Amino acid sequence: MTIDFISRMVGTVIFALLGLRLGVDSASAIGLPADISAAIFSLVGVLVGLILTPWLTIRPLRRIRETITELPVDVLLTSLAGMSIGLILALLLAYPLSLLYPPLGIWLPTIISVVAGYLGLVIFRTRSREILGLMGEPGSKRSRNFLTGTERIILLDTSVLIDGRIVDIAKTGFLGGTLGVPRFVITELHQVADSSDTLRRNRGRHGLTKLNELQRDAVMPFKILEDDIPGIVEVDDKLVALALKMNAPIITNDYPLNRIAETQGVAVLNVNSLSNAVRSIYLPGDTLPIRIIQEGRESDQGVGYLEDGTMVVVEGGKPYMDRTITVSVTKFINKDTGRMFFAIPEKT
Repeated sequence: MTIDFISRMVGTVIFALLGLRLGVDSASAIGLPADISAAIFSLVGVLVGLILTPWLTIRPLRRIRETITELPVDVLLTSLAGMSIGLILALLLAYPLSLLYPPLGIWLPTIISVVAGYLGLVIFRTRSREILGLMGEPGSKRSRNFLTGTERIILLDTSVLIDGRIVDIAKTGFLGGTLGVPRFVITELHQVADSSDTLRRNRGRHGLTKLNELQRDAVMPFKILEDDIPGIVEVDDKLVALALKMNAPIITNDYPLNRIAETQGVAVLNVNSLSNAVRSIYLPGDTLPIRIIQEGRESDQGVGYLEDGTMVVVEGGKPYMDRTITVSVTKFINKDTGRMFFAIPEKT
């Protein structure tokens, strides 16, 4: 039994009772007997409660929780500080405003408090990077450019979060700087996670899980960027424009985005290229054990795979199906999609 189902049931009962009461009170006004009016309004209340309750209760709370969870600690603290400052300023204005003639003296202090608190939160959240930079962020582990003193941001796109390997790469400590995920990338990730297509939805949820892992990882600094590029709709175009604005590289495994970014002079770190670069390398003449698990394209070929998934085509390997043999490498081929080895069975 899900929380959505429970909220629908509770909302159905509450709205049904409210509809019943409203129907009895409105019977004389609409010219119907009290029991019929109560039944009609009660049925309407049941429908309203069944459909709208999750949208009025559970889902807004869930969205607020997700937003708070995704906010980096520095942005969360600056947002709370901004709201506090706004409320303090509103408090200083509350007494003079309360001396005005009603209804201004009654409503203005409340309105000013709400507006000031909201403006303080939004302003400090939007400008959190500049505020923290002005304060110097003492004790911060963030990597900075030695020439300019500015923080080095590495932008992540949606595809690399869904892929998930960036978490393990970040834990190695080879990437220098701060991983940054723009808010519009997270919005796209939520849209994928809410998709009606099961496969697409699972990919989106996997990406959100990896995003949370990056936030909890203490090895490499991470932040969510509130920067946006007005006038651009496509997420990939926004990301490239933001990278140009911030002079930041992009980590991706999306080939079209890779090409678009490179043509505009943006540095791209491709996870697939990194994966290919660190795969096992064997030179012609080297020997290695391999298990032949399938036939090759040619009649006498057998095919096996290394631990990292690299294909090894063994000439004359078909008779050794489902066996582990020692082979001698004859050549290897490097492609954008990966590396492939050719070998022959080692003579014993």
